[in-house]
Amino acid sequence: MTEALSPAQSIAAGYAFTSTSLELGSVSVDGQVDPAAAVRIPLAMMNRHGLVAGATGTGKTKTLQLLAEQLSANGVPVVMADIKGDLSGLSRPGSSNDKIVERSQQTGDDWQPTSYPVEFVSLGSTGIGVPIRATITSFGPILLSKVLGLNATQESTLGLIFHWADKKGLPLLDLKDLRSVIAFLTSDEGKEELKNIGGVSRQTAGVILRALTNLEADGGDTFFGEPEIEPADLIRLAPDGRGIVTLFELGAQSARPVLFSTFLMWILADLFQYLPEVGDLDKPKLVFIFDESHVLFDDASKAFVDQVEQTVKLIRSKGVGVFFCSQLPTDIPNEVLSQLGARIQHALRAFTPDDQKALKKTVKTYPVSEVYKLEQALTSLGTGEAVVTVLSEKGAPTPVAWTVVRAPRSSMEAIGDEAITAATKASPLYAKYGQTIDRESAYEKLAANTLSPGEAADAPAPAPIPVPAPAPVPAPAPAPSAPKPAPEEPGILTEVLTSKPMQSFLRSAASAAGREFSRAIFGTGRRRKR
Repeated sequence: MTEALSPAQSIAAGYAFTSTSLELGSVSVDGQVDPAAAVRIPLAMMNRHGLVAGATGTGKTKTLQLLAEQLSANGVPVVMADIKGDLSGLSRPGSSNDKIVERSQQTGDDWQPTSYPVEFVSLGSTGIGVPIRATITSFGPILLSKVLGLNATQESTLGLIFHWADKKGLPLLDLKDLRSVIAFLTSDEGKEELKNIGGVSRQTAGVILRALTNLEADGGDTFFGEPEIEPADLIRLAPDGRGIVTLFELGAQSARPVLFSTFLMWILADLFQYLPEVGDLDKPKLVFIFDESHVLFDDASKAFVDQVEQTVKLIRSKGVGVFFCSQLPTDIPNEVLSQLGARIQHALRAFTPDDQKALKKTVKTYPVSEVYKLEQALTSLGTGEAVVTVLSEKGAPTPVAWTVVRAPRSSMEAIGDEAITAATKASPLYAKYGQTIDRESAYEKLAANTLSPGEAADAPAPAPIPVPAPAPVPAPAPAPSAPKPAPEEPGILTEVLTSKPMQSFLRSAASAAGREFSRAIFGTGRRRKR
């Protein structure tokens, strides 16, 4: 007579995959951990995306570190944000201690200290990693509006400006290019051009110019420009065949977390353009991890959320997996959350009525469990423990498992700025991206066309331009010099933007990245496919 399986073994049977899998940990029931009851994620299902959530201090970052280690070991490159600066330890082997020994025994892990290939990068040239940049044109109006905090009217206006610059062959590579285009369109010389695109309010242009100036003051000008990051440099293998983990450090952008997270979203959209369709693979080509994902969606426009949903939904067929990490599942819009196949939920706190609502909503996103009372389990998890459900090899949700998560094999301590700087200078990417290139673009072209007779081509130029006077034109246009910011003027702008012809135009030109100027998701430029 066959002996009945224990509850832990019954749960583990749902994770007994035959294909290569990532080892998360072991099942715990009523406080008893069964080292033989393994919880896994099939490697082939990592492109079905996932969510790692939990309150501060519950072990989310170490779970991300564990996932990155095993992906790298299986030859899968990883791109992830190092928000708190403590993931740099991936590049060094860990050190054993009593807690690691105990956790290894609980999870049946033959723990060995291991280092992994890591590339340290930063947004722009103010960080200590390899500088990563994007051109304004590639970044596109939707993402830039998110960074600048523009409203829907201002976002539409920015889309018109991008469209006009594309039609006129004016490359928008850095912030001074965009400022000079806006200044020209609001000058006396640009009046006729304004008529051709429907008109742009000077107040709206002033708002955009002030936002650009604030962004520049926060160091935003250092990562808009060239050389622009090539997607292939994020999908690399080390000589030993392991995937390279690319860590984006927050650094000087800590004051603008929205900028940081939005830039990562641009990189994901750029990868979508670059990679060919591949369908289902034995393992993903790349896994992209968004830490502190709530920042990405705070005050996001519907157009932005729609584009994130579209990117996440479609990029699976390009062989890319996306994992979001945040404190609460409710931080992620439902349209995006529904696309995430794996759930790794660390402890939740239910101290406030809003917390309790979030807890109830989280429970409803899990399969029904015959072993656990989920509402109680989610508030009782210890550090380094999580409630897990993933997609099986057949695409069906696995049983809910209270999981004691394995310890990372790399160091769980930061390696320090000096070590990161040394690794950066030794990287082959530093020779490629270390120096900024400033080639002829919209700023230079507009300046050349508006010189006074006898004026030198290198005459003093507004870089940066004060708020918000027209920069490269000889005749200053009236600037918004009111003593305090006024609300958007209704007048012609509102009439134009709300008219049916203009709404149709905006859908094709600004939001949907019209065919005329070959924009893709979020307005990212076309890439040569791999």
